[in-house]
Amino acid sequence: MNLARFDLVSIRLAVACAQSGSLTAAARDSHLALAAASRRLRELEVALGDTLFERHARGLLPTAAGRVFVKHGLTLLQTMEQLGTELSDLRRGIARHIRLCASSAAISQFLPPLLARYGELHPQVHVDLEEQVSEAVVATLREGRADVAVFVEGPDTGGLETRLFRNDELVLVLPAGHRLAGPKTPIAFADTLDEEWISLTAGAAMLQKQQQAALAANRPLKLRMQVRSFDAVCHMVASGLGIAVLPKGASLPILKAMKLGWRPLADAWAQRRLLVATAAGESDAAIMSLAAFLVQEASQNAKAQGRKQ
Repeated sequence: MNLARFDLVSIRLAVACAQSGSLTAAARDSHLALAAASRRLRELEVALGDTLFERHARGLLPTAAGRVFVKHGLTLLQTMEQLGTELSDLRRGIARHIRLCASSAAISQFLPPLLARYGELHPQVHVDLEEQVSEAVVATLREGRADVAVFVEGPDTGGLETRLFRNDELVLVLPAGHRLAGPKTPIAFADTLDEEWISLTAGAAMLQKQQQAALAANRPLKLRMQVRSFDAVCHMVASGLGIAVLPKGASLPILKAMKLGWRPLADAWAQRRLLVATAAGESDAAIMSLAAFLVQEASQNAKAQGRKQ
């Protein structure tokens, strides 16, 4: 494979071909004449020694080699885009980018005001935030694609240094008038397993806890639908498609707006801990500064809330 014959224009063209399924559309999006785009694609396949696309009457279909190339091509293009952004930021006085990967629970309940405050204190640092389910957050940090992680305790944290960030509580979310709705008395999760469930996608800490609890009760979890956001979960519940478990702090405003009911869960696993993590042995001062800030601010806010109570 002759890597010297690759260029970003050809890589972007191949990615566009996979996304659109059309050489004509990809050429237009890449600002290339159709003949030039066709030539570039052929030269790219010669350099790789493999066919990237099957040509048929309806357009282009990526081969197995094409799918691999597009996956890595996207990563290369995103890296170059990030390079350009960071060089531009340097000219504007932003000296550093820190990659923060966090779970939906952390972002929905806690992180926005903290990151705004950190930006005020450290205007030369730009925090790039990515949202993932907790299991993926840990994997992203371990693979070096994030510098700091915030997630719900549960995934294996071997090779990471963790500190307590916040505590939160899971509650049962119900449609208005549901048979389990009523007084805000705690209910055992096992007593809800006759119902159909709406949950987040695989890898979410909440879903793992529900599956473990159902297994412990020797009952199936009747998982009807999986979506990617708390808001989407609530819309499904409001439509009567099932019930759900969500973090209380993040979901209460949505529940109020949609007129949904909720009840506390009696199970110990409904009380959760969120962690801040960095790679073990991390010595970068900027990365450790952000991690320490998040932990310190969370601790101070918890003390302030305790004094108010």
